Amino acid sequence: MDITQITKETGVTVKADNQTRETFSRDTSLFQVHPEAVVFPESASDVEKIVSYVARHKEENPYLSITGRSAGTDMTGGPLNDSLIMSCTEHLNVVLELSDDHAVVQPGVYYRDFEKKLTPDHLTMPVYPASKSIAALGGMVMNNCGGEKTLRYGQMRDFVNSVKMVLADGKEYLFGPMNREELEGVKSQDNFIGDIYRRMYSLLEDNYDLVKAAKPSTTKNSSGYALWDVWDRESGTFDMSQLFVGSQGTLGMMTEANVRLIKKKPHTRLVSVFFKDWDAVPDLVNRLLPLDPDSLEAFDDQTLKLGLRFMPEIARKVGSNFFSFASRFIPEAWIGVKMLGIPKLILLVELAEDTEEELDKKTKQVEEVLEDFDAYSRTLYEEEEQEKYWVMRRQSFNLLRQHVKGKQTAPFIEDFCIKPEDVPEFLPKAINILEGSDIAVNIAGHAGNGNFHIIPLMDLTTDAQKDKIMAVADEFYDLVISYGGTITAEHNDGIVRTPFLKKMYGKEVYELFEEVKKIFDPENIFNPGKKVGGTKEYAREHISAKKKE
Repeated sequence: MDITQITKETGVTVKADNQTRETFSRDTSLFQVHPEAVVFPESASDVEKIVSYVARHKEENPYLSITGRSAGTDMTGGPLNDSLIMSCTEHLNVVLELSDDHAVVQPGVYYRDFEKKLTPDHLTMPVYPASKSIAALGGMVMNNCGGEKTLRYGQMRDFVNSVKMVLADGKEYLFGPMNREELEGVKSQDNFIGDIYRRMYSLLEDNYDLVKAAKPSTTKNSSGYALWDVWDRESGTFDMSQLFVGSQGTLGMMTEANVRLIKKKPHTRLVSVFFKDWDAVPDLVNRLLPLDPDSLEAFDDQTLKLGLRFMPEIARKVGSNFFSFASRFIPEAWIGVKMLGIPKLILLVELAEDTEEELDKKTKQVEEVLEDFDAYSRTLYEEEEQEKYWVMRRQSFNLLRQHVKGKQTAPFIEDFCIKPEDVPEFLPKAINILEGSDIAVNIAGHAGNGNFHIIPLMDLTTDAQKDKIMAVADEFYDLVISYGGTITAEHNDGIVRTPFLKKMYGKEVYELFEEVKKIFDPENIFNPGKKVGGTKEYAREHISAKKKE
């Protein structure tokens, strides 16, 4: 690749030194892929120039492609590529517009910075992931992220009003909901975008029932292309923005997103529930769901032990004195004494309402439900007390990444979603698959959605351990699919799960995914090997043991 030529033709900063290539060769997945170079656009116009360059030179260099990257917190290898990486956080990091019901953001805006702009007006976009302190909006949109408040508010796609994308012709377009008349107007255009709309409409209309039936029945999903959310015959709405959300930059490069904002409910409370086993959790979840909690989060005893073990580090992260932070857990320690040991599972029931009266009423209802269960519980009124649990829950993956001696996190089955009522039957079978392959695990997740994060711990310095991953994933996803689940609820497909999409959706629907890719990206210039075309062989070749941080 001629780096000088890229700069000459586009005017965009390009780096190809070893340090840059090493930095951009990893995300938080188990893969490493070294790019040839990294480009740093400063505007949408720069993005257009970069995409145009790739399109022009694709024929002479068949391996040339472009992959967008925001914060690099992806757990699937989604922003990894052996050609060009387009980094957004350095320059495309501006909140362009902010009102009381929406914001317009560039892909490199860090959520932590975005949240600070919203807080003075008591606004929120509540679909942030657990990695919200390090994640950026581009990745959140392109992965259709979710998190602890998804139970009440939905996923990222529920908060995207529209997106601007640079497509394969090197031009930027706005995509959002259209009515029938607007759709017909675009379809009548004799140009690139008109052709895309005509072909997409035909694909979705001709396969309408197949597409609608393909939508997973789980409450969360970020696997595949969300074709079922684009065309609605009944309302006459055609919304292509919903196709781009969760597409991992495989159909074009995002330059802006218009996202919905809501008023934050000012009064919150947290009820922590301690169980000796998982058996009663689905029944409790089903009893609590009608009360419309903000979240129902769960983490196991291994996550709790990890938090206790590294409590000094957690205290530092929240800017607290260790002894002061540890003292907040004295009531929980007393519960442990009464339970004769560490609880097997902790369920966090978060409540939020507009008034104290509403919150008191809902808290009382929750406490009444809990009276029917063999569990200990605490109601936490102060924000500082509530936050200690969220810090432990959000920090669990990073603690695992950084501190497990002789092993590393290997996120490859870490984001499945099933019906909550199937959890007690499913989890022992899932654990048996992993233990049968001598893989240790840590479990946390969103109990209200049946979405759990099983994080295997493995020594990836040996080929024998690397060889387990695709085989175990095959067996594990067979189990998930047999329960009517999805192989990824909020982390997306990337390198790690794209090889299993045909298994997930079947041959007919997968072929529709392939056709969508051809419609938007006939030369395969955008993030190849994700969503379609990925193989187990490629994934296995790029599994890499991480250096200790």
